[in-house]
Amino acid sequence: MRLRTTAADHVATAALVLVALLLVAFLAAPLLAIGVQSLEDRAGRFVGVANFVSYARTPALLTSLWNSLWVSAVVTLVTVPAAFLSAYALTRSRMPGKALFRGITLIPLFAPSLLSAISLIYWFGNQGVAKGALDAALGWLGVDQIYGAPGIVIAEAFAVFPHALMILVTALTAADARLYEAAEAMGTRAVRKFFTITLPGAKYGLISASLVTFTLVITDFGIPKVIGGNFNVLATDVFKLVIGQQDFQRGAVVALLLLAPAVLTFAVDHLVQRRQTAMLTARAVPYRPKRAPLFDAAMTAWCALVALLMLAMLGMAIFASFASFWPYNLAPSLRHYRMGLFDAEFGEGFVNSLVMSGGTALFGTMLVFVGAYLLEKTHSPHPAGRVLRSGVRLLATLPMAVPGLVLGLGYIFFFNKPANPLNGLYQTMALLTLCTIVHFYTTGHLTAVTALKALDAEFESVSASLKVPPWVTFWRVTLPICTPALVDIARYFFVNAMTTISAVVFLYSPETKVASIAILNLDEAGEIGAAAACAVMIAAASATATGLFWLLARVVERRTQAWKA
Repeated sequence: MRLRTTAADHVATAALVLVALLLVAFLAAPLLAIGVQSLEDRAGRFVGVANFVSYARTPALLTSLWNSLWVSAVVTLVTVPAAFLSAYALTRSRMPGKALFRGITLIPLFAPSLLSAISLIYWFGNQGVAKGALDAALGWLGVDQIYGAPGIVIAEAFAVFPHALMILVTALTAADARLYEAAEAMGTRAVRKFFTITLPGAKYGLISASLVTFTLVITDFGIPKVIGGNFNVLATDVFKLVIGQQDFQRGAVVALLLLAPAVLTFAVDHLVQRRQTAMLTARAVPYRPKRAPLFDAAMTAWCALVALLMLAMLGMAIFASFASFWPYNLAPSLRHYRMGLFDAEFGEGFVNSLVMSGGTALFGTMLVFVGAYLLEKTHSPHPAGRVLRSGVRLLATLPMAVPGLVLGLGYIFFFNKPANPLNGLYQTMALLTLCTIVHFYTTGHLTAVTALKALDAEFESVSASLKVPPWVTFWRVTLPICTPALVDIARYFFVNAMTTISAVVFLYSPETKVASIAILNLDEAGEIGAAAACAVMIAAASATATGLFWLLARVVERRTQAWKA
């Protein structure tokens, strides 16, 4: 039987091929280049696993691997229970000020991860205001300074806390009140309800939060670079091997080691999600917490403590950025801001960051939504078309398992070759934008797919029966209904592009240096006050952009979502 295809099918297939080629060129090929580089020597000759054997025989590099693993494990063990308690307070209590507390805990998302490291230096560094408190608190552990493992653990806990919190709030929100009513009718105590209903219902969220936390910590570059001191981890080893020693082969080996835990956690999370069962059915009753004065007071106290710590981190960075000369002259001045904007050329980097973030938000949102639409709302009757769709789906979810540092290193190996026809993109703003889009592609893709799956397939069927062209249905029906999701995707791309470090640290040139990289350079030069000022500026820009996107979302919802009323 001959399969029938239309002109619209051919256009959709061609567009999907273009999306696939983009993902192959800017994701699959750079990752393949890392694998090839790890199997060659400096002269480009194939040496098999010799580079891996050499790595295994280098005690310092093996120490970095062990440091990365145990630090990531400690941060996970500290952060996930704290985030779970905060999520439990936000979803299962009647405490006041929930929106305020949740908003404060999201502060680390608006700034580069190294802001928490800079703040810790001002709090507990050699000239920190609370250096004595650190000695008293951790002296019995033999810890006499914040630099090294203690600083990395504390700073990473602050940086990844919002990520774990968002996952756990979502997990705890999905609760059926009928289970708790039945338990109360049987006289079940609160502790038993927690261990038999609440905890099992949230176990998949806990697993996902733990995996995400572990992966974010082990692949982060900014915090270990700023506060790690002589405590080496895999992320800093990659930077030293590639930039400092020009040892690309061993750098590729370390990059693959960084990629391994991320891929493993991604695979485990995928299996967990497949086994997860629905907590809410069509007959479910939304859970509404009852007022319990003592419990609500305890949850309020905990959230207030977390909010206080978050504000202490941000507040110290702001205070230090205005201090004239730490710690001898604390009078407020704009000295560090002038130094960062003019003397250190942060102003040019800040403009570059805005340009890159704007391009990432615009073109990333377009690419993500078009790719998701082609996968979800178009169909190909040919087997080759189905294979193409499976390949694009795999490539769309792959970036979630690829650390930004690894992706950036792959771009060096792939694009910095004269024989590559795309070599002209190297060290350009276009390549930095494309790298950032690919780095954060998966979350945007999943958001777009979720929005498109909410639309009934009958829209396309009815349009086809009325001989309405597919692009007319897309423009008049699909796009307006999905516009709020598009705004969310654009906001996600913009904020992450403003704060990213690892994905672009290998790719910039003096003309395309972005703001987050300028902060690293200021820290290396010992100008930590100017670095704090620049980090505060990035946080302010991200918060302002978030507010503008929120206003845009309100306008869009009023214009395109009137049908919901």
